[in-house]
Parts: sequence; structure tokens; C-alpha cells
Amino acid sequence: MPSGVLIIDDDALQRADLAEMVAPLGYPVSTAADGREALVRLADSPSGVILTDLMMPGMDGFEMLKELAARNDRTPAIVLTAFGTIDQAVSVVHDLKAFWFLEKPVQPAVLRTLVERAMQQSRLWDETERLNRELANHGVLSDLVGNSPAMKEIFSLVRQMARTSACVLITGESGTGKELVARAIHRLSTRVDGPFVAVNCAALPESLMESEFFGHEKGAFTGAVERRPGCFEQAQRGTLLLDEIGEMPIGTQAKLLRVLEESKVRRLGGGHDIPVDVRVLAATNLPPDRAVKDKRLREDLFYRLNVFHISLPPLRDRKSDIPAIAAELMRTLNQKHCLRVAQISPQVLARFQEYAWPGNVRELRNVMERAIIVAGQGEIQIHHLPRPLAPVPASGPVPEHEDALQVRVGDRLEDIEEAYIRLVLKYTDNNKTRTAAIAGISLRTLHNKLKAYEERITNSVSTTSI
Repeated sequence: MPSGVLIIDDDALQRADLAEMVAPLGYPVSTAADGREALVRLADSPSGVILTDLMMPGMDGFEMLKELAARNDRTPAIVLTAFGTIDQAVSVVHDLKAFWFLEKPVQPAVLRTLVERAMQQSRLWDETERLNRELANHGVLSDLVGNSPAMKEIFSLVRQMARTSACVLITGESGTGKELVARAIHRLSTRVDGPFVAVNCAALPESLMESEFFGHEKGAFTGAVERRPGCFEQAQRGTLLLDEIGEMPIGTQAKLLRVLEESKVRRLGGGHDIPVDVRVLAATNLPPDRAVKDKRLREDLFYRLNVFHISLPPLRDRKSDIPAIAAELMRTLNQKHCLRVAQISPQVLARFQEYAWPGNVRELRNVMERAIIVAGQGEIQIHHLPRPLAPVPASGPVPEHEDALQVRVGDRLEDIEEAYIRLVLKYTDNNKTRTAAIAGISLRTLHNKLKAYEERITNSVSTTSI
């Protein structure tokens, strides 16, 4: 759920002053110099509240809010205005449903009060949207989607255990959504206002694992230049997910068991125990009984974690859920990339049903993200899918709608890259944001490359003239 404040003002000093005013509220703060930059930031990372100047060069606050309204983005916006633009600010509040306006110079206490109230409104809208989705589709619980009997049973288990503080062991193949289940448990629990901390045990070097879990004091080991709390302290009064628990060294598992039993941690190099109030969830893609048998998971730790057990089925075993999952992904990815893809063709859904999905829901999300970016708007069709989902064309010329690039041995790599980028620009009607996304590069990198191509042409013409 977005909880940050986005400050938009063309004056760098004003941005800094406003950021300092709202800092005591404790929300993450980001800034933008005009409306266009703000739209890019919101696409990458939605905010809970927008704080914007009205009059700015480039895209001003009015045009930005108008664009957000067209996208049905309901993020509460507080408009800052000078005396001469009060009538326009009132119009923005009335016509574009901005949350409020403040006349400059801004009083810090008043601003903080309004930001806090706008943040409460943002949370209320998010919760209302979530409840409406659940009412419209009974197969939705938090970020989990599914109407199959297996998922309905999982939804029931999540609701039952969410209000308790018991440990939960979540199992399933990679990509089935184990972290989504953990987050759903946290959001439905009484700890929802506390932090949710996820630690991937498989990604941590063994030498750093104990420090990551339990923290360390300054000077506890070489490189420990300052005190650092571990993930148990970071998750105080919240939820801690230990992902891939079967990859944790046996010695560390014994220390973890002690923390679970005593609800206390001792930092490396520390001289006293620190009480912790944390709900622990664990996840693994290994069958627990096999992990215990292979000595990868301590039996006593397994029993301590396995108070509740949720086993997530692979996507291939619940293909009836695929249309609902794909529709929800289309909604969220449209919002993320500021696109307007409206539907998925029956041919694509049929192909989704035929495919085995070895990467499970994670693979489906990646496929949908690529297809939505390539399609841009309208309908996702079969040629928008990557291989092996898209059918391989028969021998012969490539169909026109599959815009292709011919590459021959001997072509220079930089020429191939330029030809490809220009082809994608043509495909997207010169939409540089979509082109950068399809090519897998940043918008700044794309602009730099296009500038280099133009300079190369200029230099070539100059040389020829000489």
C-alpha cells in the first residue's frame, strides 16, 4: 500500500523546505521538478499523497492532475498556490477532485495536519478498492487470486490463522506465491500496522547470516564499524518471513530455535538479551519431510515452525484460476506502466491453458508484463507473447504484424542495435517510454543512444562533404 509523499515544485529550495516540513510525520518523501517527471515517478512507485505547486514550467500542476484524473488515479493531492491563482486552485479542487489547497507561504503545522488527513483518505480508498475487488470476485484475498477448490481452502486457512500469533510453514514450488501468502497473513493480522520483513536465507552468505538475523555490536568482527539491529529487531511488533528456510545452516537453525522459544535475541558481540515481539512465518520450496530426512532442516525446528502448514499447488494444477490471475495482473501492470490494455484474446487464454507453467505464477506475471508493454493498448494477442508461448511461424516470410529484423553474419553489433531500436520506435509510434521498456533499457539510456546515432549521422555527412 503506497505510503510516501511526492513533492512537486520547480524550485529546488521549495522542494527541500516542503520535504523538511513533512519529515516529522515519518513518511518516505520523494520529489519531482515538474508534472511530467512526477508522472514517471508515480508510474514506477505510487505515492500515498501528492503535494504539488500549481504554476510550473513544462507540465504544470493542473495538467498533471488532469492526466491523473484521466488515468483514474485517485491519489489525494494537496495543491499549493500563490494569491493570484487561488481561483484556479479552487477550480482544481472542485473539478479534478484534488484533496485541498494551501496558499503560500505554507504553515508547517497546517501542512502536516493536511498530509496526515490525506494519507488517511488514501488508506481508506485503498481498503475500499480491495474490498470491492473481493466482493466482485470471491476468488481474491489480498494479492492472492483464485477460485479453484485448492485456493478457496488456502483462503480459509489464511483467514483462520491471520488473527493468531502462531508460526506458519508455507511450502510450494518456486514462483507459486509463498511470499504473497505471507503478506496476506500479515495484512489480515492484528500486526498490520507493524513492519513486514522478508529475508531470503538462500541469498545470504553463511558468514553474514547470523549478523543478518540477530544483529551485531560495533567491533563484533572485522568490518563491524557500527551497531546494527538484525531482522528480528527490525520486525518488532510485526511479521518476519524466513524464505527458503531449508537453505539455513544447521548451526544457525539451532540459534533460531532458541529465539523462537524464548522470544529474545542477542546481537553478535552483545552482552545481554533483547526481547522481541515478532510473528515468524517460514517458507520453503522443499518438501519438509524430505528436508528433515536429508538433514537440511532440523526436526525440532520443523515442529516449532509447523504449527500451521499451507501447501501451495503449482499453477499447472489449478489452471481454472489462470483467467482471473491474468485479469488481475493486467489491471495492476496497466497501472504500473501507464498503459491501457483492455482485454486478453481468447486465443491467448487458450494458449495459457495449454502451457505447463514451470515458473508458476511468477512466470505468468513476467509473460503478462511483456505482453502488456508490447501491446500498449487494446487487446493482448498471440503474437505479443514470448516464445515458447507464441507459436513458431512456419517457414517462409515473416508475417508483417510480427515486425522482424534481419541480421547477417558480418553486421556490426552497434548497427544491429541501432536498427533494432529504430524498429521498436516505429512499432510504438515513436513512444520512447514504451520503446525503452520493450528494449529493456532506461529512458535516459535510450535518449543517449538516439543522440549518439544522430551525432554519428552528422559526423558522417560532415566527413563526406570534406
